[in-house]
Amino acid sequence: MTQEKAAPNVGRRDLLKLSAVAGAALAGASLIGNRTAAAADGELSLKGKRIGISATGTDHFFDLQAYNAQIEEVKRLGGEPIAVDAGRNDGKLVSQLQTLIAQKPDAIVQILGTLSVIDPWLKKARDAGIPVLTVDVGSTHSINNTTSDNWGIGKDLALQLVSDIGGEGNIVVFNGFYGVTPCAIRYDQLVNVVKYFPKVKILEPELRDVIPNTVQDAFTQITALLNKYPEKGSIKAIWSAWDIPQLGATQALTAAGRTEIRTYGVDGSPEVLQLVADPNSPAGADVAQQPAEIGRTAIQNVAKLLAGQTLPRETYVHALIANKANVNEVTKKLGIG
Repeated sequence: MTQEKAAPNVGRRDLLKLSAVAGAALAGASLIGNRTAAAADGELSLKGKRIGISATGTDHFFDLQAYNAQIEEVKRLGGEPIAVDAGRNDGKLVSQLQTLIAQKPDAIVQILGTLSVIDPWLKKARDAGIPVLTVDVGSTHSINNTTSDNWGIGKDLALQLVSDIGGEGNIVVFNGFYGVTPCAIRYDQLVNVVKYFPKVKILEPELRDVIPNTVQDAFTQITALLNKYPEKGSIKAIWSAWDIPQLGATQALTAAGRTEIRTYGVDGSPEVLQLVADPNSPAGADVAQQPAEIGRTAIQNVAKLLAGQTLPRETYVHALIANKANVNEVTKKLGIG
């Protein structure tokens, strides 16, 4: 997708200021823990309650951290988790939602998923009188969605990218999961930022990241693309809505000796943050989420709901962009550095 629209008079200095402001705002926020929820935690209980936890998959750092944290939090609050993992299989995901609905738990929490696949079954759960909450899924059938602020994530990552390339150059985009709401929001925010910089162009056709074998597939696609664009400077950056394609792309750039190209992604997987910290690695930035805290917060919201409290439509847990300059600080705050 190529963006050719007219741009306002915004230069590299302005870009750097925007990125600095965004980074400072996030750095000033408390990363570790939704303390508001924690403050009320002592009054929460799920004693005698059965809570369905439906995961799309647990092969990714974010998914596994959120899934395990939810199971532990249900137990800690005295409830019984009914946890199921679809292993990235949409057919199995539908089947496990059907099974959960038949078991009539006191609530169901759905972690991620393609909206067109899960939404009919979330509606059936609600129609059966089962409260539905979600993690990173913007379904209209969810009473509360606990997530990162994906609008902020998408904007901050795009500003970092555009700043790093000096406001001009070709960028490669992985856009294989637009049906997954957080990916769509992050992609839309990239496009919203890029449209103001006419010298930044998204190369067409966009690439499609896949599951499984995401790293290997990204490595193969980027290697082929580098053969198509052999001149240094012909590509400035590679963007993806999550950081596993970024991992494969970074490995491909290193193998090809094209370390002048920077990569960008989202999630804060430890292996990608290590690459960002490596001054010789093409990994430019990774927005780190707090999946375990998101999982715990979702379960605390279940407890609040079952106790009669009114929940907001969305609960946001802070995320922080890690770049070459601040990655060590970010990993320490996340407790993984």
